[in-house]
Amino acid sequence: MSGAAELERQLARIREGSVDFVGEEELRARLKEALSGGRPLRVKLGMDPSAPDLHLGHTVALEKLRIFQELGHTPIFLVGDFTARIGDPTGKKKTRPALSEAEVRRNAETYVQQVSRVLDVQAAELRFNSEWLDALSAADFVRLCSKHTLARMIERDDFARRLQEGAAIAIHELLYPLVQAYDSVALEADVELGGTDQLFNLLVGREIQRSYGQRPQAAITVPLLVGADGREKMSKSAGNGIGISDAPEEIYGRAMSISDELMLQWIRLLSFGRWQDLLPRAAEVEAGGGDPFALKQEMARRLVLRCHGEAGAEAAAAHFRRVVRRGEPPEELPEVEIALAGATAAGLLDVMRRALGLASNAEARRLVQQGAVRLDGDPVRDPALRLPPGRYLLRAGKRRYARVRIA
Repeated sequence: MSGAAELERQLARIREGSVDFVGEEELRARLKEALSGGRPLRVKLGMDPSAPDLHLGHTVALEKLRIFQELGHTPIFLVGDFTARIGDPTGKKKTRPALSEAEVRRNAETYVQQVSRVLDVQAAELRFNSEWLDALSAADFVRLCSKHTLARMIERDDFARRLQEGAAIAIHELLYPLVQAYDSVALEADVELGGTDQLFNLLVGREIQRSYGQRPQAAITVPLLVGADGREKMSKSAGNGIGISDAPEEIYGRAMSISDELMLQWIRLLSFGRWQDLLPRAAEVEAGGGDPFALKQEMARRLVLRCHGEAGAEAAAAHFRRVVRRGEPPEELPEVEIALAGATAAGLLDVMRRALGLASNAEARRLVQQGAVRLDGDPVRDPALRLPPGRYLLRAGKRRYARVRIA
């Protein structure tokens, strides 16, 4: 393949699935240099360890980073252990609480292992931005702040909205885009990836690189994945997320629970060249034909395959057939022991809470009132039911089971 043809091939792969691509012509020139024997592109994707788990929404950008890796460039996965202590205000109507250094450190420890499920971390740069940001002096920070204006900063959508609503904006929040931009300077990034809600920060990175005498990075955004509730972007805090490290049967079961319309969105956004064979089937379903249930099963299987490998995918599919479709208990179900401590019987709600890991007796009561609870296969309608000593099979909904021994 000629150099010109390879250049166009790579640009087409880079455009695939992108929403914004700012600086494409500049990147074209830099890519041409790389293909002519220069250094590979340095491609940055940063994520703050503000929670211990990455979710499927994160994999959209991670898959984009993987594409650059496959094209022979240098992927940089940046753990924002410093910026997590500031808190990115993206899309928020109020100041996000700052995390302690210990919380950030605990969360960051899990990220590399989770990222390795999508990216070849052995062939990537894994960096922590505390490496250079902790070393900046107060004078360095003032110098960094002097390279941007307040007028430009409050053009950011969420800042402008909060000003209009009279909501508070803390000074440290205004620093976040500048600090993220400085990461690009420290890493000499040629490209920075992010979700569409990160475009402002990525563009600030271009400006700050210029002010430090560097060529500006290309800013490429990818769509935000809608969560399992079908309404808001995926977020574990919103309760609509599916974690990369969640159990195989949990990933499979939650993927099977989404609407057909959302399934079609997920297939498009999570494909990134790996699921091309599913796209014609998705188009057929979208046109009102095909088999939506079979397609959803295949999508769920591939999501588990990506995170847990072939054995995990097969086990999750078998678990779904057994537990959800046929209503049978899981094959491996440990027994939970509940001591009566002198009483003659245990309250059903307390048993449910302890055996099924429910948040409260109120949640258990709601499940009973909804008719979602069975005891040894029989429906339970009385929240005040008391259980004498013995062994029981408890079920709530389609997927929650527990074997209980009361003594």
